[in-house]
Amino acid sequence: MNKKVGERIRAFREKQNLSLQDLAGRTGLAEDFLCAVETKDLYPSLGPLLKIARALGVRLGTFLDDHVSRDPLVVRLSERTEEFSMHQDGDKPASHNYFSLGKGKTDRHLEPFFIEMHPEPEEDKTLSSHEGEEFIVVVSGQVQLVYGRETTIIGPGDSIYYNSVVPHNLSAAGDGSASIYAVLYFPE
Repeated sequence: MNKKVGERIRAFREKQNLSLQDLAGRTGLAEDFLCAVETKDLYPSLGPLLKIARALGVRLGTFLDDHVSRDPLVVRLSERTEEFSMHQDGDKPASHNYFSLGKGKTDRHLEPFFIEMHPEPEEDKTLSSHEGEEFIVVVSGQVQLVYGRETTIIGPGDSIYYNSVVPHNLSAAGDGSASIYAVLYFPE
């Protein structure tokens, strides 16, 4: 069973007998946006996915898991698959491609990802915030973090750790692509 994230969200919503209108009320997100998440796998940032997970009473990783593994969880580079992409709208190419490194570990408290980041226009770099913390290590390219009113550029081997409740945006810096390892913590 290899369901997409949007299909899993819809399945959890329907299992709880919630309409899109009910979910919109619980999350503060627009119904048409939630419909796009479920049917088109459209995500502008992790913030809305986290709101949906909380509204459904599950952790974010629940939307990524389609099987359960035993400890220790090993994810081979050759087996790594893209789970979802971040889009500002469905017509533009993805700005971020997320590869879950914790998929299958159902009792996890952290969300580890390998993320490919592609150049995007400055106007598409909107700030988001959510509870928790993020730890980033740059693998390749240059990465820009806008954190509140401060902007920081980091490169290969550099890391950054921050509280994600402060409005922030993480993106490829300049015209080149970048890749990172990211570990996100969302308190329950």
